[in-house]
Amino acid sequence: MEESRDGGWTLVTRKPYFGLPTACPVCLPVYIYLKFGRCPFNLELNSSYPDSGTRVMDFFLILSLLAFGSNQIPYIEGGTYVAYNNEKGGVIQQLKQDGVVDLDSEFSSLPEWVSMKAMMSSWLADAITYELWLGSGENSAKQIYYSDLPWVIGKVLFVKQVYDVKQRFHISKQNAEKKEEEIHDCAKAAYRALSAKLGEQDFLFESRPTSLDADLVGHVLFILQALPEDSVLRTAVLEHENLIRYAERHRNDILNSDPSSASASNFQPPPSAAQTSSTSSPRRTICPMSTGGHQRSRSYHLRRHYCSYPRVHL
Repeated sequence: MEESRDGGWTLVTRKPYFGLPTACPVCLPVYIYLKFGRCPFNLELNSSYPDSGTRVMDFFLILSLLAFGSNQIPYIEGGTYVAYNNEKGGVIQQLKQDGVVDLDSEFSSLPEWVSMKAMMSSWLADAITYELWLGSGENSAKQIYYSDLPWVIGKVLFVKQVYDVKQRFHISKQNAEKKEEEIHDCAKAAYRALSAKLGEQDFLFESRPTSLDADLVGHVLFILQALPEDSVLRTAVLEHENLIRYAERHRNDILNSDPSSASASNFQPPPSAAQTSSTSSPRRTICPMSTGGHQRSRSYHLRRHYCSYPRVHL
């Protein structure tokens, strides 16, 4: 991945679609979190798109890179720093731990905040996963992840993902209906709790955003924009008008503005190589598969060769 032209931060996500800056339900909250933190960044798209004229041997290489590297998206990088989605806690947690931007410091020890964060990361995350791969959102999943791929690769990856989701939720022919009901009931309970907490406020806690707001705004916008009208989750969310107003208000205020023009008052600048060599504090390496120093691995460059789109500014 090339560093941004202005030497700042670059957020790498999946492509935009459904009227959203990124159609990926995991990427969107990270985008919103950075915007809530008034953090200027470049947006770079990565849809794991291989060359249509690849040889047979390259086909298997591409397939393995797509299967094992896709969980890294989204990720953010700048200077010698990178934070991947598949590292512990995800991108937002790493940004907080590394002192890049932390919107949760005043609230993360509150029992109510912790319980709601757990609902978002379990019940609602599970509901989105189920809906995309096993529910009414299957066409949305194909559009988000595989529409740019050759049909064979897209089909193989889709079937594999459906199998993995069934294994994750322990779904069989015998219990499929019961599991679906359990997942949707948990999501509906979470919506009721979050709606009650929000009321008519601009944010869930006091008068400023946290990562919980980024998660919830991203979740609701994704459901409204990306899932079909007959989606169970969409129907459930529409029962809570304050959640709809909340998400749409932040959509107008945040998603329609230029990410690279934000104020950087809450954001630390990317570390340079000189800063890295002169400080004794531990810091994250540029790639989990590096062999030493800040050298990026061969597999990183292979992913870049097959997966990168030109940088865009939204």
